[in-house]
Amino acid sequence: MAPKKNKLKKMLSPPAPAPPPVEATVDDDELMDDLFAQLDSKDESVQQESATVLSEMNIDKVADKLESASKKDSKARHKARQARKAAALVNSYAPTDAEADARLEREAKEEEEQIKKTCEELGLVIHEITPDGHCLFSAVADQLALLGILPSSQATYANCRKAAADYIQSHPDDFLPFLPSDLGEDSAGASDSGLMDRAGFERYCATMRDTAVWGGEPEVVALSRAFNVPIHVVQGGKPPVVVHDPSEQTRSAPSDKRIVYISYHRRLYGLGEHYNSLRPKTIMGSIKAAFQ
Repeated sequence: MAPKKNKLKKMLSPPAPAPPPVEATVDDDELMDDLFAQLDSKDESVQQESATVLSEMNIDKVADKLESASKKDSKARHKARQARKAAALVNSYAPTDAEADARLEREAKEEEEQIKKTCEELGLVIHEITPDGHCLFSAVADQLALLGILPSSQATYANCRKAAADYIQSHPDDFLPFLPSDLGEDSAGASDSGLMDRAGFERYCATMRDTAVWGGEPEVVALSRAFNVPIHVVQGGKPPVVVHDPSEQTRSAPSDKRIVYISYHRRLYGLGEHYNSLRPKTIMGSIKAAFQ
């Protein structure tokens, strides 16, 4: 622990005259975890110091690199999500930079154009969901009501949160191997592989069920299986559509009539990640789809 703390202290302390450069990369897991934790500090000066260090590390580019990497295991995806959220927070703490603001605006516009192009090909339009921690569950709830899988009165983010958390909790063998420890991959609560132990898993399920914490890929998988419906996630980049089928025996296609469509946005709102619901282009199209 001492070397890591000394390294973090070096990076966050006011520089001495002509200091040697401190090399830090996203592969330095312990240091990155500390820097991310500092962003949540109630001390504004600590937040700013950590944001400055992450900014100097070009955390935006780190997040892009992780998201496009060929390695797609749970640890890599978790690290990419951490980096993307950290990048969004860093931008909120950093001084105004016209060039950086223009770049972020351009990236957001490009992503939106890619998503709308895919929606156009699928005959869908974006139905805006409130940008909060419940957005994934609200988007899926909207789709479940549209498909008649849940009555409108029951199609709520709370019911979808409960369904996802209950499914994950009752199928630990399907999810534990893909969930990094909630206390950090090198913590006492982590397994040798850096994944959650059973106590951490129970905390994860309770938090997902009862709070506004963001849902992600594990919850999309759980919702697909809990409601026995394919979920197709439209996103910017490749692939343009990520398909989650309720079982390995089923393979859904865009021509199927019973599919949940949602969009995943990395850059649409200040915190980076957001989900919207994707509805048929017209009301008549929705009625027609219901009777086919």
